[in-house]
Amino acid sequence: MIFILSFIILLSVLVFVHELGHYMAARSVGMRVEKFYIGYNLFGLGIKKMYNETEYGIGLFPLGGYVKVAGVIDESLDPNSTGGPDEFNSKSPLQKIWFLSAGVIMNMLLAFFVFSFITFNLGIGEIDNSSKIGNTVANFPAESIGIQSGDEIIEINSKSISTWDELTSIIYDKPNEIIELKWKRNDEIISGSVRTKANERLIEDEIREIGMIGIGPVVTQKEVGLLHSLSDGYKKTVYWFVMTVKSLSMIFTGSASLDDIGGPIMIAKMAGESAKAGIWNWLNLMAIISINLAFLNILPIPGLDGGHIFFTAIEGIIQRDLPVRLKLGIQQFGMLLLFSLMIIVIYNDIARLFN
Repeated sequence: MIFILSFIILLSVLVFVHELGHYMAARSVGMRVEKFYIGYNLFGLGIKKMYNETEYGIGLFPLGGYVKVAGVIDESLDPNSTGGPDEFNSKSPLQKIWFLSAGVIMNMLLAFFVFSFITFNLGIGEIDNSSKIGNTVANFPAESIGIQSGDEIIEINSKSISTWDELTSIIYDKPNEIIELKWKRNDEIISGSVRTKANERLIEDEIREIGMIGIGPVVTQKEVGLLHSLSDGYKKTVYWFVMTVKSLSMIFTGSASLDDIGGPIMIAKMAGESAKAGIWNWLNLMAIISINLAFLNILPIPGLDGGHIFFTAIEGIIQRDLPVRLKLGIQQFGMLLLFSLMIIVIYNDIARLFN
């Protein structure tokens, strides 16, 4: 139940913030907003209320939301468009692009403020580079042989260890291999062997399979002020945006496979696990997914915000509107492409569940 609930709340927040960006941008340039929905009002199942010529609603199908602005030419062409001054097509190219990009901007701002909020409350984690164990992960190899928080690993495969960098370097290079460990607990020396868990991780622009035993270093939290928190929030936002760009580029270059892409089921699983780990982990996941959502939406794919921005930019350059039939045809192709991608990621999710 926690998986479903945490996923619905997380997704609803991201969708609300994204659509709120479109809504506020539309209002700021005098566009008429006809509908503002969180969730989809399928079969009339939902709550709606008219206020100031806008229909506000919450649909009972939570996977999405939308803002309907008068005169937008998209896959649901507005048949009542009259070309009035408060319609999308009556606005300048810059005003249109401002409206179309506002959802992405809001998702990036959400990530920035969430990261900053986490840092302001928890501080900056300073990692102790000793080989002392700060924590162990449940159901991982280290826990199975009795390694505990506070233990100090002193030897791996007969090689002396004194730093965390040495420790991780050796374990990373041995995915799904048996390693011999010696660790110190108070004045007692304990030894044991364990098979590492293989895991994939993005390292230096390539996905590598690394070994893991489920241990973490000793981390000391250092309190920081507001300005430091905002600076850290900015750095983390940039870092995760760059990581998102690299991940997608690796799929196009063949360094990664479509099999590595996850969808709503994987996100729901991650949301549930992060919620169990605490509110800060859940908020951190929300910020990361918000950045992913922003990046995917800004891609020039027909049917997404980036696709609409692309058309608008072309019309601004040639100073005339593209034929409506052409735009609709391209956008319908884009929606088919997105639907195909969704089938792939859901298939990947289900395959992971059965594996």
